[in-house]
Amino acid sequence: MKNKNTIRVGTRGSALALYQANAMKEAIATAFPELTVEVVVIHTKGDKILDVALSKIGDKGLFTKELEVALLNNEIDMAVHSLKDLPTFFPEGLKLGAVLKRAEVRDALVSKHGKTLEELTTEDVIATSSLRRRAQLLAYNPNFQIVDIRGNVNTRLAKMDNGYCDAMIMAATGLQRLGLDDRITQIIDPEIVVPAVSQGIIATETRELDPRVDEIMNAVNHHQTMMVALAERAFLKSMDGGCQVPVGCYTGVEDGFIRFTGFVSTLDGNRVIRETGNGLLSEGIHIALEVSKKMALQGANEILEQIRKNSDN
Repeated sequence: MKNKNTIRVGTRGSALALYQANAMKEAIATAFPELTVEVVVIHTKGDKILDVALSKIGDKGLFTKELEVALLNNEIDMAVHSLKDLPTFFPEGLKLGAVLKRAEVRDALVSKHGKTLEELTTEDVIATSSLRRRAQLLAYNPNFQIVDIRGNVNTRLAKMDNGYCDAMIMAATGLQRLGLDDRITQIIDPEIVVPAVSQGIIATETRELDPRVDEIMNAVNHHQTMMVALAERAFLKSMDGGCQVPVGCYTGVEDGFIRFTGFVSTLDGNRVIRETGNGLLSEGIHIALEVSKKMALQGANEILEQIRKNSDN
């Protein structure tokens, strides 16, 4: 650490990543006004490889590795991530630090001509970088035309505007955080497209055995969001899933109770497995793992194993 009054927050360089880092900076500055909080930009592999589908280059640390190296080298004091980008296994010496209150969890349809999902036809080209979204779109309509798209939010919007596609599925929260609410045609019901694990959650990764940073993280952590995040990540870990397999979940929270829905499907959307569990938020991890077990009994693990096997060939 540079000095005891400075906290260095590491982040990727995209507009959305900077929004997330500055949200964490503001939370820390509010809780500890005596600290100087610096945002340090670090470019990651996922930011540099923009012409290849995510599913073809793997996802283990794609958007996190360089930040983790900087953290372990004591060049930054924490790394800020979209939690859905953070693998369930941490490198030795690192851990999940804190999460901010969850924002919008659902996916959004951005349509060039203002069509809703129900109004899109097989003539419309729909773009997404996510196998989870692709699979659920095909489950909804197996005749949809779907293409890959990469780049940050504004890059993808520009591609659509320039004719690459007629519509896109994106995380609603990303558009909202960038002040692009007017581009959202439709917030998609989780019954149609189950969101990504931990979607809408800003998180920090920190060093183990760093009590000063731990004190800061404890002060800014949103307890309910952390409980939900741990349940969702336990589900993902039990499925041995990552960003590039069609796995998702949705956690509804009300008055200390949760309704947890897990999702897995084949890439073509022909076979979809969904299970739901209910109970106390305090038992969230147990509920999520029970949902995972029920899905495993229906063949979820075999579906994911086949997808991994095919992607390795």
